[in-house]
Amino acid sequence: MPSDEAAADAPVLSAFDRRLGYVETGFNLVASFAIFALMLLGVWQVVGRTLFNAPVRGYIDFVELSVSTFAFLGIAYCQRLGGHVRMEMMLKPMRGRLLWGAEIFGTLVALAVVAVLIWYGWGHFLRAYQLGDSTIDAELPVWPSKLAVPVAFGLLWLRLLLQLAGYVRLALDPRRRPVAVTTVLTPEELAAHEIEESVGAAERGRPR
Repeated sequence: MPSDEAAADAPVLSAFDRRLGYVETGFNLVASFAIFALMLLGVWQVVGRTLFNAPVRGYIDFVELSVSTFAFLGIAYCQRLGGHVRMEMMLKPMRGRLLWGAEIFGTLVALAVVAVLIWYGWGHFLRAYQLGDSTIDAELPVWPSKLAVPVAFGLLWLRLLLQLAGYVRLALDPRRRPVAVTTVLTPEELAAHEIEESVGAAERGRPR
């Protein structure tokens, strides 16, 4: 989330960033609960098969359908935190408008690629829904799992669009504070940031 100074500098952009961040966090929580539920289901499968000779019917189907949930629902959340793999070798020496121009170009390419993925993902969902496609063993409908893909990519597209607005704002005036963008940190800045977070977490957990 942007700092108070950055939010005051770009109130509209920071407000959209904050509200979209709530949705991304919610999607990420759903993905986390899906992983936890799959872990419990795996324990149930092992215990039921070993001790009671009663495995979970359609266990493989449940695993296959859940993959899209925890693989894609957290993708926009990860983008907001800058957690995706980025090739920053060429970006690190850049400063000012050159840096933000390169980020604008990369974000435009990402928007185009994600838009294509949304289009084809939605087509796969419609096809599965209209045909009543289901898994082989438990005959579970597959359309909810396929719907998660274009929805997750749609949220990622909105995050990229917001970042594009943030990069354009910085390209117009590099003196402004970054809002709703992924910034390139030097190793020293990254280490200092991690130390600040660790010290802050330790102070919050210290008894009064």
